Amino acid sequence: MSTSSAPVVSLQAPKDVSLDDLEASLSEIWQSYEIGDEGSSATRATTFSLLVYEPDGTQQSLADLGFYTGPIDGISGPRTQAAIKAAQQAYGFEPTGKAEPALHDRLRQELEQQLVQGSATTVSKSPDLDGAGLADAIAASNPCRIITLCPVVGPDEGVQAQVSAYCPIQKRGGSTLVCCEYITLRGTAEALERIGGVITALLLPGLPKFIWWKATPSPDYPLFKRLLAEANSLIVDSSTFAQPESDLICLGNLVGEERPIADLNWRRLAPWQELAAEAFDPPERRSHIWDVDQVVIDYEKGNPSQALMYLGWLASRLQWVPVQYQHEGGDYDIRKVQFVGKDQRPINVELAAIPTADWGEIAGDMISLKLDSSNPKADCCTVLCSETTGCMRMESKGGAQSCRVNQVSALSEQKTEQLLGQQLQRWGRELLYSESMTVTHAMLQLGAQASV
Repeated sequence: MSTSSAPVVSLQAPKDVSLDDLEASLSEIWQSYEIGDEGSSATRATTFSLLVYEPDGTQQSLADLGFYTGPIDGISGPRTQAAIKAAQQAYGFEPTGKAEPALHDRLRQELEQQLVQGSATTVSKSPDLDGAGLADAIAASNPCRIITLCPVVGPDEGVQAQVSAYCPIQKRGGSTLVCCEYITLRGTAEALERIGGVITALLLPGLPKFIWWKATPSPDYPLFKRLLAEANSLIVDSSTFAQPESDLICLGNLVGEERPIADLNWRRLAPWQELAAEAFDPPERRSHIWDVDQVVIDYEKGNPSQALMYLGWLASRLQWVPVQYQHEGGDYDIRKVQFVGKDQRPINVELAAIPTADWGEIAGDMISLKLDSSNPKADCCTVLCSETTGCMRMESKGGAQSCRVNQVSALSEQKTEQLLGQQLQRWGRELLYSESMTVTHAMLQLGAQASV
């Protein structure tokens, strides 16, 4: 699926409407509409519905600056209000607990300053920084109905609605334009929940329904549960998770319930999976894969989701059972995981977060991987790395000269826009992801139990 934006014809610029008049306002756009002097017609898209849940970024900014440790869900609960008050006091505002434009501006200024200085609390980014542009590009290549929910942190003033319609101009001939509809609903999470029935009714019946949840998965939030029940696929991106371990546990719970979950960050691991499998394709190496009992995974400091999911995939393929998960921390935020192999051999894994000077667009991209064995006769040593520094770090640990080394193509080529476009071509459960997340979930649960 191409996601490059095509030229568009505007049928209706964003127009404020009442909730009661939403469908009627959309229908009016299409009634007897003609474009130009040649009588070209415009028809409504009949491909799928894409619902985007996109918080305004307040909670993420508070979290990045150390004021907030709760879920990024757009819900203005006591923790969010306390975080807002703390930020207001720190920056000289009246501590009202209500997010205001002046505070938004100050939070952004502080984040920009800390990022320049390299001292930001985390490197995660607000879900809304991806912007609606990605959804626009998807709609340009596959006209559909896009419903955007914009939960805001602040006073509950009901829900404001807008509708608009645009038609991509296709290079193919023909006089009919297939157009996409946009519905935008803005209000607090509580206000959006009150109109949950209206929202689900806006999803086109009889067509695939995709929910792109650009926030922390929130099983306790009634609107999340309602939308999940309607979805052919719930799409998330774990690279934006503010609390990766607990949020991955949440995803694992949903996968265990056989929910249709898709993680764009999982898709970024495909080159690493393919090269690891390819390294053991030669007949003389195939049996040696079972000798692997030492694994090191390095990733860009900031978000361990990719490393954790990759380890879950590797363990699920090799029938490893997790028995211990330890978060040691330190400069490299070390995590150590122990498994038991199918022959009861212990397998030891180290995950290391590497500080890098040049952050990529995706927080926590994998940098390098080393598979090795305590058996000196085993021909299984394999090193995969995404860049020169990754290979150099593995080599500095010694023994890499006897390993099979491969370089993984840059993950920066896997843009969120491209991955989302690919995901919209499929729906339902993916067995490989489910099996891998089952193991990831099990080892993270060990860590959660150990920390209690």
